[in-house]
Amino acid sequence: MKLHFSESIQQLKTLATREILKLTQGNDIISFAGGLPAEDFFPEKAIQEAFTKVFEQGKNSLQYGITEGHTPLREEICKRMLLKGIQANLDQIQITTGSQQAIDLISKVFINPGDTILIENPTYLAALQVFQGYGANVVEVSSDDDGMDLNDLTQKINHFQPKFIYVTPTFANPTGRVWSSERKQGILQICKEFETILIEDDPYGEIQFNKAADYSSIYSLHSTNDFNPVLYTSTFSKIVAPALRTGWVIGDQRIIQQITKAKQTADIHSSMIDQQALYFLLKDFDLDQHIISICNEYKLRKEKMTHLLHQYEIPAKCIEPQGGMFLWLTMEDSTINSAELLKRAVQNGVAFVPGTVFYTGEAEKNTMRLNFTYTGVEQMEVGIQRLQHVFSSTSNPQY
Repeated sequence: MKLHFSESIQQLKTLATREILKLTQGNDIISFAGGLPAEDFFPEKAIQEAFTKVFEQGKNSLQYGITEGHTPLREEICKRMLLKGIQANLDQIQITTGSQQAIDLISKVFINPGDTILIENPTYLAALQVFQGYGANVVEVSSDDDGMDLNDLTQKINHFQPKFIYVTPTFANPTGRVWSSERKQGILQICKEFETILIEDDPYGEIQFNKAADYSSIYSLHSTNDFNPVLYTSTFSKIVAPALRTGWVIGDQRIIQQITKAKQTADIHSSMIDQQALYFLLKDFDLDQHIISICNEYKLRKEKMTHLLHQYEIPAKCIEPQGGMFLWLTMEDSTINSAELLKRAVQNGVAFVPGTVFYTGEAEKNTMRLNFTYTGVEQMEVGIQRLQHVFSSTSNPQY
């Protein structure tokens, strides 16, 4: 039987990170590829207690819920958002099945095939997949360590009239960059001026290594009574556990209403039992202290990995991030193709994500992303030793 799949699904590529994770399953491979938090630091006991409290509520806790999300959980999230300077009421928040679904629902609401959206380059590769799946014309804006080039952004808004702009301004995936305050203020003003929606994806914002530093969200910089063009998304995956698959999006009530309609066609509502457990977790567990603990551990792991890269003379440049989960490496030899290098690395028992998958348009092939949060320090050293062997095993490498 000949199967006639839609054009949109045929255009989608399988996520490189998922394929790399498949390679590492059941093998003696140390993986720096996945964006995985450390399992040893999941608040397992607190999560178990939270689920117990859900079941103590009776059979109704297993019933359908409203699409917008469990009301007590949304109330708790709104309280937490106030700590980030983000003010939102219940009509401005939609619970999603991870922040990945938030990106998908926003795209469903705004994108018609052929519409243009603007992104940083490189950017989160699963977001790229979503945008391409909806038939968007994805255009990169020039960026540096401080964020998007605002002149280039203005020119491209004028030229393309984009449906929205997608950014991860705080500890970006894959680069670990943090936008400067000036760039954050600048893009907010530009979006207001041109009446352009801005998607601020913030899954890593709470994983910061200097708690005294100011990493204000772009959403929080809006201080007037006029329309706030920012849609803010985040998730519990990095600060509690990924398996709970619970995220949220905050924005203008009119947009949230459309996102809710889109979600009704997708899954009616996210898992109510997980949402209820998260409510009890936020209510009865010291999540802020837990976040401090994982930040302290991740900072040590980040410092250990950067030290090992120097110790084993990995021929690549890396700017240390001040939060998040990733190191972004640029190989000193510009002729190296990291996608080809990965094949050799897997043969030597170590994995990473080639930088090429994070680009649209012309990619910098001599780049790679390493995750430093998942692997303990002992295995980490073995993994970096294996990576060093990959570089040194071939004289005059031409990958």
